[in-house]
Amino acid sequence: MTLGRLVVGLPMTQAVAARAASEFDAVQPDRPMSMDQIAEAAAAHNAEAILLTAGMHVSAGFLDRLPADLKVIATASVGYDHIDVAAASKRGVVVTNTPDVVTDATADTTMLLLLGASRRAKEHVRNMEGGWKIRNGFDQGLGWEVTGKTLGIVGMGRIGRAVAQRARGFDMPIVYHNRRRLAPELEQGARYFDKLDDMLPHCQVLSLNLPGGQGVLMTAEKFALLPRGAVFVNSARGSLVDEGALIWALASGQLAAAGLDVFQKEPAYDTRLNDLPNTFLLPHIGSATEETRNAMGFRALDNIAAVLSGRPAPDALKA
Repeated sequence: MTLGRLVVGLPMTQAVAARAASEFDAVQPDRPMSMDQIAEAAAAHNAEAILLTAGMHVSAGFLDRLPADLKVIATASVGYDHIDVAAASKRGVVVTNTPDVVTDATADTTMLLLLGASRRAKEHVRNMEGGWKIRNGFDQGLGWEVTGKTLGIVGMGRIGRAVAQRARGFDMPIVYHNRRRLAPELEQGARYFDKLDDMLPHCQVLSLNLPGGQGVLMTAEKFALLPRGAVFVNSARGSLVDEGALIWALASGQLAAAGLDVFQKEPAYDTRLNDLPNTFLLPHIGSATEETRNAMGFRALDNIAAVLSGRPAPDALKA
């Protein structure tokens, strides 16, 4: 006896796939499905639930193609700007995400981006891959120390606070901008700025750690407010950044370097960013650890199981 009919839109980890097979009447692919394929599979299976992830866009038109029995769409991601939650709610479909479980992996990735960008890791890795043909002189290949630099964090939720915790190990003073000021026990000495523009001039390093879906945050005007030679890190959402402005800031020296795990278009990102010597780029691997991907998949299945069993979903989203 299974909990219900499920279509999984992409291959999951072995542990998550095994649980999906044991608890549900599940369709599971050996490669990621297109949205057309998901809609077709859902119709053929008369699916009651769909499991997908970031980058798989659920529009009102997509929802119109799904069977009437569909009750829940679970995204194995924290962000949900790829789903039209209002359209789903109008159809009576519950949408859930997977908060909390990506915190440590994403914060670790943020520090990797910060260190990689600051120490010009891309250039040095390429040198080694080429057989160490370039011997850096005493004044060549120099990066910038992270220790002691003031870190500005935009978005002081769980991930932002985890980044701050790691940065304190590098003796980095912390300033932050958030919709609301945190309680003192959560601030742990970080300085709050109500206005982003007031904070930016203090940030030798700036890290974005807030959800997407709120338009472009970092424009040419915002980059210009940073101290010249600042380092910029984004492990949040590419939609938060005007990439043309970012390229200008990097090429002009307004930014010394940038570490990016997310882009406006993925995977067809603007390769001009990679052409610049002062970038350190990763292919959206923020949550890409075995532990975290298992936790994300299990939490998505928990939400699906709750809805199909007639219980409230722990992580139901509101339109």
